[in-house]
Amino acid sequence: MSNNINPLAGTAHLLDELDKKLMVLLRDGRTLIGYLRCVDQFANLVLHKTIERIHVGREYGDIPRGIFIVRGENVVLLGEIDKDKEDNLPLTEVSVDDILDAQRREQDAKIEQQKLLSKALKERGLNLLADLGHDDMF
Repeated sequence: MSNNINPLAGTAHLLDELDKKLMVLLRDGRTLIGYLRCVDQFANLVLHKTIERIHVGREYGDIPRGIFIVRGENVVLLGEIDKDKEDNLPLTEVSVDDILDAQRREQDAKIEQQKLLSKALKERGLNLLADLGHDDMF
C-alpha cells in the first residue's frame, strides 16, 4: 500500500481554478459562465461577472447575472473555458429575447410530445410517471 496522499484531495482541487473563467452546469440544467472567486470545503462556489448561457439548437443567448453563489450539491459539471476556442464557437449568438422565445417554444414542444407519448401509452394500458421532474433524474 502506497502512502502517496494527494495534498489537494476533493474540493481542494478547485483552489487551482481560482480566478479562472469557468463553465458550470447545474442540476436544473442551467449553464453558468463566470470567474471563480471563492470555494469552500462543500464545493460552494462564488462566481463573478457571471452570465447564464441558454442554448437552443445552434443558437445561444447570454443573460448577465453578476455575482452568483452556487451551492456545491447543485454542480453537475465544472470546467475551464478555453480562451482560444471561446471566440470560434460554431453557434450563433442571438438576443436574450430571441433565445428566451426559442427556449419557450422548445419547452412547449417537449410538453406536447410528452402528452402524445402519455396518450399513446394510456391507450395501450400503460401509465407514464409524469410527475418526475428534472431533479429526480439525478
